[in-house]
Amino acid sequence: MTLNCPCEIIVWQILPALRRELAIKLIQDFGLSQKEAAEKLGLTEAAVSRYISGKRADFEIPNGKVSKEIKKSANKIIGGNKKTVINETCRICDILKSNKLIKEINLDYICQINNH
Repeated sequence: MTLNCPCEIIVWQILPALRRELAIKLIQDFGLSQKEAAEKLGLTEAAVSRYISGKRADFEIPNGKVSKEIKKSANKIIGGNKKTVINETCRICDILKSNKLIKEINLDYICQINNH
């Protein structure tokens, strides 16, 4: 079993999952279209479509506290700009790092891979 660098986990697993969750919140909670959600998040409409359909970012962030923080971030992003998206994304990553959840996520991810 090899552990990945925390940054790898963030780039390959957490960032896509975070973008998926934010896109879903913007569409479901705020009534944005996929195109509008993509513009708010600085993504393509195709990327948002893939997130929503489950074709991209199938990883689940396993923590209820983080889900609440993602909801807070969506609330800020809806009224913010591109800098808001960056700040909120970094804030969520900082929460994951400070709570040592990256290590837990890495171990969970390795278990998921080994069970396939």
